[in-house]
Amino acid sequence: MMRSPLVKPKWRPPLYLIVYAVLLTVMTLPVLTVIWFRAVRAASGAMAPAEIATLAVVLVLTLVVAYVLTRTLTVPINALIARTEEIARGGRAAIRPLDNYGTREVATLSQSFLDLAGKLVDHSDHVRSFAAHVSHELKSPLTSIKGAAELLRDDDDDNPMSQAQRNHFLANIIADTERLDTLLSRLRDLAKAELPSEPGLTNIEDIVAQLARNFRQLAVIDDGNTESAIALPSEVAGIIFANLAENASQNGATILGIKSAPDGRKLTIEIRDNGSGIAEGNRERIFEPFFSTRREEGGTGMGLGIVRAMLASHGGSIELLESGDDGTTFQIILPHVS
Repeated sequence: MMRSPLVKPKWRPPLYLIVYAVLLTVMTLPVLTVIWFRAVRAASGAMAPAEIATLAVVLVLTLVVAYVLTRTLTVPINALIARTEEIARGGRAAIRPLDNYGTREVATLSQSFLDLAGKLVDHSDHVRSFAAHVSHELKSPLTSIKGAAELLRDDDDDNPMSQAQRNHFLANIIADTERLDTLLSRLRDLAKAELPSEPGLTNIEDIVAQLARNFRQLAVIDDGNTESAIALPSEVAGIIFANLAENASQNGATILGIKSAPDGRKLTIEIRDNGSGIAEGNRERIFEPFFSTRREEGGTGMGLGIVRAMLASHGGSIELLESGDDGTTFQIILPHVS
């Protein structure tokens, strides 16, 4: 864990002290001028009442200006500091607007701070929830492996298990090990998706060719405009479209069509298949981590989550357009490459 850099401890004047000192210094200039002409050049005796009144007015106005500057700068900045400390202690309720912003720049700074704090809190909640899901997903195959290994270890010589039983337990161990390996591979992909990668371009035509090579059970069809370039590095694009193709194949699809179309500053890509579709009740959950309707067949429920995270890190998005007995259509939106 990276340790936050520490500000070198030393005395620094507070902002209000600087404001008052600067304004009072500026105010002393006319005072010193009057004193100079009175005491040195004129030597005419006491100051006139009008001069004293003028200096008093200057003093009052200076203090008023100093108060206004303090009120519009120091107070909201101190409030923002207090809000930061409260959020650092875990106070989610502290993520709320300040009572007074003072200036446009302080308001902009506060809004940026609130946006960042909200993202950090959401990320913290996501990490906490994700860690709980990972622990649960890893615990099941580990428990199964441990139970099968203990049964094999404690095999009674007087009443030994049959070869069929032994093979059954060994097959369970191998299957659970493969599931763990798949989960770890998915976790690596997800970790890669959470980190921003170098920008790059990939031709959809190359993606279609790669999918045709890797998923021979699918007829990958060019539905038009596949010569377009998309704002994704080739490795990231490969992972995204491979996950979508794998989902289609697992749902019984034999055809996968890809079509792209520029839409102003965005590029829209539709991926359709002729699989069994997604049940209406699952539409809102398909992007949730570890949600899978194929858990018994080894599904991890992480594929679409990885796709969405990778697209988000490159300024893109994905949504489910339609799904039924005749197939499923996803829509990807990415920044358009001119």
